[in-house]
Amino acid sequence: MTKPLRRDAARNRAKLLHEAADVFAEQGLDGSLEEIARRSGVSIGTLYNHFPTRDVLIDALIPPRVAALDEVAARAAAEPDAWAAFAGFTRDLLGRLTTDRGLLDAFTGDHPAAAQLVAACHRGMSQLSSVLDRAREAGAVRSDASDEDVVNLLWALSLLGDATGTMAWRRCLDLVLDGLRAP
Repeated sequence: MTKPLRRDAARNRAKLLHEAADVFAEQGLDGSLEEIARRSGVSIGTLYNHFPTRDVLIDALIPPRVAALDEVAARAAAEPDAWAAFAGFTRDLLGRLTTDRGLLDAFTGDHPAAAQLVAACHRGMSQLSSVLDRAREAGAVRSDASDEDVVNLLWALSLLGDATGTMAWRRCLDLVLDGLRAP
């Protein structure tokens, strides 16, 4: 059984998680741990006392953000029109990926030691596959558009948003969706 944290330790942990969320959103999952500690007003040793590795910090922080995508999937599942469900899911997903570099890195990076992150990403992929399968079965999406094709397109669009710092991905998503729509 884990002993509860002292109040000051719990406060430091909460500050570290809050600042890590900001740093990872700005810089990605390779963001500076020293910057996180500095913004939290604690030493790097305190950060490592709470989170012995970067992946432990990632596991404490990112999975709940990835789990927020469950809401996106639930909205898509509730949408009666398969095309609208697919298009809405991709827009919502890209909106999140282009404003949160940490979330983008979670989906495109390699952090195999962050077990909860890996599990959350697998769940997200399963949700995308379900939305895409439904759209293909309804004849709304081209039958030759594979899950991998769609993931690669979404990844490319998220990088466009990250690289340009603009909403350019929105216009390009409309073009991609037009190309994915069944004739």
